[in-house]
Amino acid sequence: MKHVVKKILFSTLCLFSTLAQAQFDDSPWHIVGKDINPSKYYGVTVANGAIGLVSSPVPMQVKDVILNGAFDTYGRGRVSNILKVFNFMNMNLDLDARRIGPADIANYRQTLDMQKAALTTTFEVGDKLSVKQTVVALRHLPYSALSMVEMTAKKDCEIMPISFIEAPENLKDVKNLYAEIDRPHALIRLMSSVAKSPTGKLTVAASNSFIFEEKHGLEPDVIHEDWDYNMHLMKFKVKLKAGQTYKFSVVGSVISTAQTPDAHNEAERLTIFAALERTDRLLKRHNDEWAKLWQSDIIIDGDLPSQKAVRSALYHLYSFTRAGTAYSPSPMGLSGLGYNGHVFWDTEIWMYPALLLLRPELAKSILEYRFERMEQARKNAYSHGYAGVMFPWESDADGQEATPVWALTGPFQHHITGDVGWAFWKYYQVTKDKEWLRTRGYSMLKEVAEFWASRVERNGPGKFDINNVIGANEWQENIDNNAYTNGMAITSLQFASQAARELDIVPNPDWQVVADNIPLLKFADGTTKENTTYNGEVIKQTDVNLLSYPMKVVNDEATIKKDLAYYEPRLSPEGPAMSHSVFAVLYARFNNPEKAYELFVKSHKPNEVPPFGVLSETAGGTNPYFATGAGGFLQVALNGFGGLDITDAGVVQLKTKLPKKWKSLTLKGIGVDKKTFEVK
Repeated sequence: MKHVVKKILFSTLCLFSTLAQAQFDDSPWHIVGKDINPSKYYGVTVANGAIGLVSSPVPMQVKDVILNGAFDTYGRGRVSNILKVFNFMNMNLDLDARRIGPADIANYRQTLDMQKAALTTTFEVGDKLSVKQTVVALRHLPYSALSMVEMTAKKDCEIMPISFIEAPENLKDVKNLYAEIDRPHALIRLMSSVAKSPTGKLTVAASNSFIFEEKHGLEPDVIHEDWDYNMHLMKFKVKLKAGQTYKFSVVGSVISTAQTPDAHNEAERLTIFAALERTDRLLKRHNDEWAKLWQSDIIIDGDLPSQKAVRSALYHLYSFTRAGTAYSPSPMGLSGLGYNGHVFWDTEIWMYPALLLLRPELAKSILEYRFERMEQARKNAYSHGYAGVMFPWESDADGQEATPVWALTGPFQHHITGDVGWAFWKYYQVTKDKEWLRTRGYSMLKEVAEFWASRVERNGPGKFDINNVIGANEWQENIDNNAYTNGMAITSLQFASQAARELDIVPNPDWQVVADNIPLLKFADGTTKENTTYNGEVIKQTDVNLLSYPMKVVNDEATIKKDLAYYEPRLSPEGPAMSHSVFAVLYARFNNPEKAYELFVKSHKPNEVPPFGVLSETAGGTNPYFATGAGGFLQVALNGFGGLDITDAGVVQLKTKLPKKWKSLTLKGIGVDKKTFEVK
């Protein structure tokens, strides 16, 4: 009779699991990793703006841990790279004295809850055990993460969970430590690892601890084993009766001397603090912080796939940024080591606009990253014979030029300085924060304007040329009078003058003279020409069309339409996803919603990779998560279909139409006043 009851119980659990899975499929907040194939697996990231944990197809493990702001010189390009740090949240499992591997499990499922920024993995181990693990990067504790585990016995069995800390190859001089801190109401088992970054520049430290559920009674004995310099572990055994569920958590922290002078002790202090907060309090604070973030949201009624895609993009941008910091996300955010973790124009022109509208406090951190690195940008301008600030194409923790020498984008992709100036003025337009403009914004815009005034070659009226650059279309190198570069120079010069007048400062009159004389080239039929020698070649990504959006240098409808018709068919299918987003915004603003929707889908759907649909940089690419592309198609929802426009009057809404599939579009929590805008 007992066996029959157990079989019925197991069947009931399977039914509930199937029903829950179907519910997640239909949920606008959940992304289900289906048909998980380790050979075609691109992980999803749980992050909090300071640390990122990238999921793995291996049960109870994460693939990588990335620490924001921690850089050292190693690997490709002879330049500083963001560090892969200790993997401090991984586990193994022994069941009845046997190690469990991928071949031993069934019904392996992973589901990302975007609302709570939590990744839950479930699986069965034969007919003996059901396992559920949920991992979060704690939003309120920037350097800490939590893993919550539930194990339910289907038969009498003995489990031995094993928590281990493992060092990646780039860390050296690894030291592993273990301590037990006994207090009247708690015994803290603290496992720690400390190492040097590749050149010894930084010290990196991680620690973790078990949190046992009080209702289970006596805590199990914990054994520590030091295997080698690369890895050590702690483990415990529990005997379970059929039907019994056992719960515990692992909490851990990782930090470096890039964040604090004493990384080792601070990692341990943070872990002890989190361990004594205990699971329920940690989870409540984490969920509360994410609930605040989601007060700013994009809600699409009538098109669940688009809603999920937009939420996924927004989830990742929220995950990769953090208020009150001077961090700025790289094209891959905290999802891995792509582009060495460097900061490009991808942030200011692609990710930043959506964050500025939805969460200005996150956008402010992006600007603070540039502001704190102005001195290095002044040195860069000086080295190249220019005035003002010249921002690097690839910026690292110190704000130096970190582009590998073999890539000409470093010395020549000068539009980045204009992009920074553009972003600073847009922040003021949205927030009207005059104190920030006085202490931050104008200081930046003034130096950006001085750069362009020194950068142009003054060859007569209408011929203040900007020669020998690389524009947004990087396949055209060392060109003259590039449309995007010239347009952004004009725009940032004009914004500097506006900022001065806003503060009752007389602007340098030369700024307007320069802006008025920078040329924008045309073909004979009036189509904007990409550069002096451009003759219809295939382009990597949009360049000219950015003059219409997000800039408004080209603002007459006839020219905008000519430029769209000319450059859209010349866009390479091998280029990054953002270009389709720009075209989609412009078509939406011209009240051609079906064409805009076609390009909106094209801007993300071909770039989704299994099993979570995370974005690669290009269609069929393999280097997710591409936060740049996410920022691009979020702008389609906000600035295209949603009609939001950032002006001197603040955020206004243009009249637009929705695609037929969408019943309504609601934009919640916009700007500092947290307004709601709707399109129906």
